[in-house]
Amino acid sequence: MEHLSKAQVKWVRSLQQKKHRDAEGVFVAEGAKCVEELRKAFELVLLATSDNATYTEIEQMSSLRTPQGVIGVFKKRAFNSEIPSGLLVALDGVQDPGNLGTIIRTCDWFGIHDILCSRDTADCYNPKVVQATMEALARVRVHYVDLPKELTLLRQTGLPLYGTLLEGENMYEPYAIPDKQRGVIIMGNEGNGISESIRKLITHPLLIPSYPINASTSESLNVSIATAIVLAEFRRIRE
Repeated sequence: MEHLSKAQVKWVRSLQQKKHRDAEGVFVAEGAKCVEELRKAFELVLLATSDNATYTEIEQMSSLRTPQGVIGVFKKRAFNSEIPSGLLVALDGVQDPGNLGTIIRTCDWFGIHDILCSRDTADCYNPKVVQATMEALARVRVHYVDLPKELTLLRQTGLPLYGTLLEGENMYEPYAIPDKQRGVIIMGNEGNGISESIRKLITHPLLIPSYPINASTSESLNVSIATAIVLAEFRRIRE
């Protein structure tokens, strides 16, 4: 395997910035298992290991405090304007890369294959997001769309739009979720929740109740934790 050039090392390092990832249409993943899994779904552009780079060069290319010794550069997926039906998750302004990565990983666990994101949601190809997904990006497609427009179109098809709101119905009540197999589960921004333009489109507002109900508790849940709780209820089979 030919040793990486200084220019290649510098190029991989530059991909930590979104503007360079967007310009080149590529992203970086680290770790042998992560790179191996992503190769099943993405085209590999460059591979850096101990066979073609020194440890110092791996450190220079890595975004991790402790580099894992394997770095892959992959082509991003081509944009697909066709949004599938079934059960989807929509993210309205989720900005923390760690939260986004955890949500993608959680969707993978619960069999959600597509996530709709507002354009101000964190970049799913951010190295921190890719690392947090634990290679779930190989199986979950992330679509950046005009979210109010897309949700309006989906609502017009009769698809239920679920959103977590303080004034929502207790989601554990039998009538709160009429159809667990199809719909859009909308999760909002870490600080401001679901925006007003999206909120008014929700057909089935849901509440994750605290315990005991009406007790004095934390003001809200972390958005990735809330997503996991809601998805677990959607996937729960009622007797």
